[in-house]
Amino acid sequence: MSRPAALRAQTALEECARVAGLTHEGEGIVRGGKTVFIPGALPGETVRFVRTRRHRQHDEGRLLEILAPAAARVTPRCAHFGVCGGCALQHLSSEAQLALKQTELADNLERLARVACPHWLEPLAGPAWGYRRRARLGAKYVAKKGKVVVGFRERNAPYVADLQHCDVLSPPVGEWIAPLGELIGSLEIRARLPQIEVAVADNATALVLRVLAAPSAADRQRLRAFATRYGARLYLQPGGLESIEPLEPGEALEPLYYTLADFELKLEFRPSDFVQINGVVNRELVRRAVQLFAPGPGDAVLDLYCGLGNFTLPLARSGARVVGVEGESQLIERARGNAARNGIANVEFHVADLSRPPDARTPWLRGPFSHVLLDPPRVGAREMLATIAALRPRRVLYISCHPGSLARDLGVLVHEHGFTLEAAGVIDMFPHTGHVESMALLTGR
Repeated sequence: MSRPAALRAQTALEECARVAGLTHEGEGIVRGGKTVFIPGALPGETVRFVRTRRHRQHDEGRLLEILAPAAARVTPRCAHFGVCGGCALQHLSSEAQLALKQTELADNLERLARVACPHWLEPLAGPAWGYRRRARLGAKYVAKKGKVVVGFRERNAPYVADLQHCDVLSPPVGEWIAPLGELIGSLEIRARLPQIEVAVADNATALVLRVLAAPSAADRQRLRAFATRYGARLYLQPGGLESIEPLEPGEALEPLYYTLADFELKLEFRPSDFVQINGVVNRELVRRAVQLFAPGPGDAVLDLYCGLGNFTLPLARSGARVVGVEGESQLIERARGNAARNGIANVEFHVADLSRPPDARTPWLRGPFSHVLLDPPRVGAREMLATIAALRPRRVLYISCHPGSLARDLGVLVHEHGFTLEAAGVIDMFPHTGHVESMALLTGR
C-alpha cells in the first residue's frame, strides 16, 4: 500500500462523537452503533477518536482530539496522570466528580432497585489531595533502565508506572516515591522486592516490603538508614500476612492507631489491617452514621462486617448495646482490644462467615435489635438480607463501596421485606477515581 493510501486508511478509522457518560473506571462512553470506552474523554464533550480494541459488547478507543471540551474540564495536577492507574478523573473538577457520582448512585437506585430517593444527603467530602493513607505500590527492577520503578500499576497495562511523586498519597509518603526507588535499587534483592504496602497512621508511617528473598546484612543496613532518615517504620513480609515482621529481628509489632476525636476513641491496627483509606472522610462518615442512627440507652445495634470497630465503638458511646460481627478473626481480636483500651463494656464482638446465611441459633443473633448497620465488601450482602429482615429493626444503615450491589440489595429489602428508603448520599472516599462510596438509610415497618 502506498503512503497516501495508508494515510487514507488510517483517517478512515477516525470518528467524531459526543460523549454520553463515564464508566466505573472513569472512561468516556460513546454510544450510537457499538459502544466505545475512551480514556480521557468527559461527558458532554465532542471528541475525535480511533477504536483500538474490539470486544463483543463494546470497543476500546484512544482519544485523538477534544473538539468541544466540557465546562468542568480542568488541567490535571499530576504529571503522571494518564499513564498511572491510581487516578482516573483528575481532568474533571472536584464539584463535577461529586455530581457525577451522585448521578451514578441515583441511576442505580432507579434502574436496579426501582426506588426513588426521597431525600439526598449532603455529599461527604474532604481534601482532594494527600488523602490516601492506605495503598499498595508496585516495585519493579527494570534492567533496561538500570533502575527500580515504584508506583501504582499503569492504566490498562500490567506495568508499574514510573512515578517520581504522588499527590494523592498521604504525606509524607507521596514524596518518598523516588527515594524508595533509589533505596530498592541499591539492594542486593532489588529484583526480589515486588510490592510495598503503605499505612499512614496518626502516630507513624509504616511500609511493609514484600520480600521474595531474605535481605543481606548490607541490605538491612541500607533499609535501616532509610528508616532513620525518613522517620519510617519498616516491616518485611516474606510470606503471607501472618509473616509480617519488623525490620529489626525480635522487635514487637508496635501498634499503629488513628483517632475519632468526636467519640474520644483511639483505634489500634496492624500495618496490613483494613482501615478506610481516607481518614478525614472516615471521621465525617462515622459522625453522620451515629447522627442518622441516633441510638441511645435501651437500643441494641448490630454492626455487620464491623472490622476493627470503626463504627461499632462510636455507636457504643451512645449507651446502646452493640454487637459487632466480622469474618476475619484477626480484626475481631483487634476490635476487642480497642474496646478494652477505650473502656467500652457495652459491646461484644463475634467471628462469623457472613458470606452465607447464619443459623437461627447463632449466638450473635440473640436480639432483639433496633438498629442494623452493614458495611459489606463490593459483592454486597445478599446472603444477610433475609436475616436482617427477620430481626425487624427500626432502622438499617447500609454503607457501600459499590452502587450496583447496594441498589440490588436495597431492591430486595424494599420490595421483598417491606423496608422504606428514607435517604441516601455519596461519600467521596476516593477523589479523582471512579469509585463511588455511598450510604442509604432505611426504616422498617
